[in-house]
Amino acid sequence: MLENRFLYWMDLFYSLFIKVGSNMQSFLLLYMRLTWGHQLVMNGLFLHTDALSLLEIIGGSLLIVGFASRLIAIPIIISTLSALSTVHAENLANLKFITEPLTLVNQEPYPFLVTALLVFIFGPGRVSLDAWIKSWVAKQPRY
Repeated sequence: MLENRFLYWMDLFYSLFIKVGSNMQSFLLLYMRLTWGHQLVMNGLFLHTDALSLLEIIGGSLLIVGFASRLIAIPIIISTLSALSTVHAENLANLKFITEPLTLVNQEPYPFLVTALLVFIFGPGRVSLDAWIKSWVAKQPRY
């Protein structure tokens, strides 16, 4: 009887932690989208003057509001990977970033890459236009 009660309480606490963690996921994604989406827009407006600036402005804006998030994450991932592999290649040579992660983490495109990967893998979260549209479409009558 004592074992069953212990297992019951352990299951209850574990379920609570899972629920809290799952709810925090959307807020983390919102924070990442707002922070790095804004920074991406600022980079596009003030730092770059090439075609990449258009991707940064549009992509950052879409990340901020959470619209077409997974779709826009793909070109952001590609552009940040190409920036890391070309402009910052000397810091990534010989896979040095595996033994010394700061050589990768300290590079300017890295937070944009992480944010785009998170949004691509997990989606934009519940606080986004994508989630609102999905909810609205689910409520529409089926024909």
